[in-house]
Amino acid sequence: MGKAKGTPPRRVEVRVELKPGVMDAEALSTEKALGLLGVKDLDGVHIARVYELTFTGIDAEAAMDRARECVERLLANPVIHQVSLRALEH
Repeated sequence: MGKAKGTPPRRVEVRVELKPGVMDAEALSTEKALGLLGVKDLDGVHIARVYELTFTGIDAEAAMDRARECVERLLANPVIHQVSLRALEH
């Protein structure tokens, strides 16, 4: 595990969303604006941030570990965010 010579770049998608019950002011504002623009049958807006992280010189497992480290150190607040990670094809 860890450094692997000749490995292709490893991409990980990190999706950060607010946990259920946490007010999403941006989504509410967007939903209201879309209603004012005449968008009909809209039953809600949910906003998420998606990061695509690319790692080189490491295997897939290490890339997921590094992505988790990025989430813990900067990309999400565990009190209000839920996070999903997904390995992307090279």
